[in-house]
Amino acid sequence: MLPETTIAGLARRLDDAERTGTPLRMFTREHPEMTLRDAYAVQRAWADLKIAGGRVVKGHKIGLTSRAMQTAVGIDEPDYGVLFDDMVHHDGDVIAASRFREPRVEVELAFILDKPLRGPGCTLYDVLDATRYVTPALEILDARMHRRDPETGVGRTVVDTISDNAANAALVLGGRPVRPAEADLRWIAALLFRNGRIEETGVAAGVLNNPAMGIAWLADKLAAHGESLAAGEIVLAGSFTRPIDVAAGDTIHADYGPYGSVSCRFS
Repeated sequence: MLPETTIAGLARRLDDAERTGTPLRMFTREHPEMTLRDAYAVQRAWADLKIAGGRVVKGHKIGLTSRAMQTAVGIDEPDYGVLFDDMVHHDGDVIAASRFREPRVEVELAFILDKPLRGPGCTLYDVLDATRYVTPALEILDARMHRRDPETGVGRTVVDTISDNAANAALVLGGRPVRPAEADLRWIAALLFRNGRIEETGVAAGVLNNPAMGIAWLADKLAAHGESLAAGEIVLAGSFTRPIDVAAGDTIHADYGPYGSVSCRFS
């Protein structure tokens, strides 16, 4: 485990990088001994800085939920990050692209909790019982550090990504709530368009066979730190498309068929 002073220093550097828009070198280039435990410690220290600065936790995101992505980065479970109030956007919003360095967009389902969820031992049925509704969502990914080292060309590791709040930067919530009992969540599919052209398709079963399983996994992981998911939280369950690059002037639209849609425009 890295010393607490080192973890606090890395968190401050992330905070400075977000504020200035100046990307950091990957932490694992400086600290190749960093572990997943260290990465989550940096993420929690960064989140504490945000809370101390007045930001409010609105929920969590889950990433790396597909087996293919886990294999690609050399892990055997998803990762997670924190959602803050200033990250939340709604269907049809115009979002300033200048807020981000290298924004990308993924298609997800957002779970809005009606009851708290606490692990260990959280099940699929616990999640469905605790969920008020599910709605289409877009996750906007970005990074406060280089995706590839400018000197060596080496890409980020999962340790770097987790330290950097699991690459989360913002989210867009759709306008149609669906009760969990109204749909087989596994079979909700989406078409992702950029400027009217279809870029990606996917089905929600790609998220751990059922996106609700990601919420159960997260409740169990948080329990190890004495934390839980609160009533009213937004939880992004994980993407079922690959991320696509976006820039100023792009309009993004995800069509979930009978379960609604979600759109935004980058200015």
